[in-house]
Amino acid sequence: MKQIIGMACMTLIALAGCSEQPEQIEGESGPQSLAVSGVWIKNEDGTAMADPQTSGLTVWQDKLVSLSDGSANSDLQRKLHFIDSDTATVKSDAEKMRLTNLVRRSCFNGYLANQPDLEALTADPIRPGVFYTITEDATRTGALSASCEKKYEDTGSTDYPRVLVRLEKTEFGTLMTGVKPLKFPKAFNVGDFPNDGIEGLAMASDDLLYLALEKDGNGQPRIFTLTLGNEFWKDTEFAEVKDPTLNVPTFPSGNHPINGLAYYQHEQKGFLLAAARNDNELWVISTDKNVPFKRIPMHFLAPTEGATQDCDATEIMDNASIEGIAVKDNTLWMVNDPWKVNYLKNIQCPVNKANYEAMAPLLFSAPLDMAWFE
Repeated sequence: MKQIIGMACMTLIALAGCSEQPEQIEGESGPQSLAVSGVWIKNEDGTAMADPQTSGLTVWQDKLVSLSDGSANSDLQRKLHFIDSDTATVKSDAEKMRLTNLVRRSCFNGYLANQPDLEALTADPIRPGVFYTITEDATRTGALSASCEKKYEDTGSTDYPRVLVRLEKTEFGTLMTGVKPLKFPKAFNVGDFPNDGIEGLAMASDDLLYLALEKDGNGQPRIFTLTLGNEFWKDTEFAEVKDPTLNVPTFPSGNHPINGLAYYQHEQKGFLLAAARNDNELWVISTDKNVPFKRIPMHFLAPTEGATQDCDATEIMDNASIEGIAVKDNTLWMVNDPWKVNYLKNIQCPVNKANYEAMAPLLFSAPLDMAWFE
C-alpha cells in the first residue's frame, strides 16, 4: 500500500478537466498543476472512515494524527485519529477527550466538554505526547456567563473568543490540559468572522507556534505567532498573537483561506507549508520575511478500487478540500475534510459513490520537491 500511496502521478500536467483554475498572481510557480493521488482512509475492518470531517494533520510516533471538527459524526468528535501512512488505516481513541481541573474550572468548560469545533492540530516537537488544537468562534453553543463574557469581551475579533487548547496523550487517554483564549490587536484588523478563523497550526522547535487565519477584515489570509513557554499554560488569561509579517499571497478579491499548515526545516531554514483549499494549491512560505513565497498548483486523484473497465484507475476530483497537511519521511501528506455541500460533485465512477455519500476522506501524498525551498 505504501507504494500505491507514494505512486502519485508526479508529472506536471495542464490543469484541464479540473475545477475553476486559480487566479494567476505575482510569485506563483507557473500555470501547470501537480497531480497528487490519494487512497481512501479505512477503519481496521476495511470499511471507509465515515464522516470524520477531518481537520488538521500532524505526526507523532511515526503515525499521522488527525481530529474531527464540530460537524463530524458524533462518535468521532473529541478524539484523536491515528493513521498508518503505510496502509492508510485509521484507529481512533477509544474514549473522548477528558478535561483536567484547570480546563473544567475555566469559562470554556461547557463548550469543550460537549461539541467543540476543533479546527487544526499540531504536535509539540519537544514535548512528547503534547498537541495543540484551536476552536472556531463558539457562539452556536450559547452565551458565556455574564462574568466570563465581561472578562473575555475584548478579543479584537469575534464576540466569543477563539480558544487554543493543549492536549496530552497519556496512558489514560487524551486529556485537555490547558486552554487560552486568543486576543488580536485591533491594528491587525482581523475582523468579526465567526466561521473564518484559525484553521492551521504549526509548531517549530523553539516554542514558536504559527497560526493561520482564513481571512482578515480585508479578506486576506494571515499568519500570526505565539511563543509557548513553560509558563504559558498556567492560567486561562488571554494570549495575544503577534504578526511576523511573513510573505503570504494577497488577492484582489474572492476567498483564499489557509486550511492547513505544517512547519518544515530545510538546510537550517524554516518554511511553512500551507494548504490553500479553495485554490487547490500548496503555498511555500519562508519564516524569513525577506524571502518570497511560492504557489504550487495541485489537483487531486481518487482511486477507483474494484472498478470495471468503464472506469479509469483514478479520477480527478472536482472538490478535495484539503484541511490537514504534514511532513513525514520527506513526503508531504495531506488529508481532506469532505465539504458537504460540494463533495457529491466528485461522483463519477459508480464504485466511489458510496464513499462520497459517506463523506469518507482520502490520504494524499507527494514527495517533497527541494526546488520549493530554493
